[in-house]
Amino acid sequence: MTKIRKPAVAGQFYPDDPGELKALLQNVYEEEKGAIDLDLAQKNLIGGVSPHAGYMFSAYQAVHLFEIIRYHATQYDTLFIINPNHSGMGNDMAYDSNEYWESPLGNVEVDQDFASQLELPVSNVEEKREHSGEVMLPMLQYFLDYPFKIAPVTITRQNHSNALWLAQAIYQANQKLNKKILIIASSDFSHFVSPKIGQEKDQYVLDRIKQLDAPGVEQVIREKHISVCGYGPIMTLMEYARMVSGKPEVEILKRGSSGDVIPSNEVVDYVSIMFYEA
Repeated sequence: MTKIRKPAVAGQFYPDDPGELKALLQNVYEEEKGAIDLDLAQKNLIGGVSPHAGYMFSAYQAVHLFEIIRYHATQYDTLFIINPNHSGMGNDMAYDSNEYWESPLGNVEVDQDFASQLELPVSNVEEKREHSGEVMLPMLQYFLDYPFKIAPVTITRQNHSNALWLAQAIYQANQKLNKKILIIASSDFSHFVSPKIGQEKDQYVLDRIKQLDAPGVEQVIREKHISVCGYGPIMTLMEYARMVSGKPEVEILKRGSSGDVIPSNEVVDYVSIMFYEA
């Protein structure tokens, strides 16, 4: 019997009707397309950071990343979706055990080659109710017009040593598999703070990201109590980028917050970021 991960947050974080889902993404894209830096699609892309909140709030940042991926000449074999674990259930890190992930736009196959190569626990507990990986899938399906597989990895215990280990595992596995891969690190930034404080706190993290200082990301988040929820996936992407490129470049694509949609004194911040070879 085929093991299929059913959507946990369709109808909540994004429409569960395919037509409504496509219309929402098209409307957001139309609003943002003039500001999307498609020159980056000429670069050798390594991966990117995307927010994972409800589409009505965070798609305005996310579409910048996914449109650049769509415009790139490479047709990727496998998209890694590396996400945090908001429930805390399961292993410190795990590869999803399902054979397919389902969304309103259809099913996408999970890459079993990486499941066997990464030496991670293979489990469905971590992703069963988790939204931060799931919301990446309809974006990929909407923007990419070719067949691809996904490699879903959850990081429950977020620290630099786990991020570095995972980056090395992905790099070494793909040295053997030689696939065209791209890393999507799923993360929102500051949570439930004023727009001003969120901007200030996020900047500390973004400065470390632009400096490719992965240990510094964890350090500044802990020291300044910054509520970036997916810093493990971000650090994994940072370390992986350093492995595949001598001097990777980092581009902040778009920053924003839930307050851009519904004004509030307590907002969640969203940032999309691209990593590429210089």
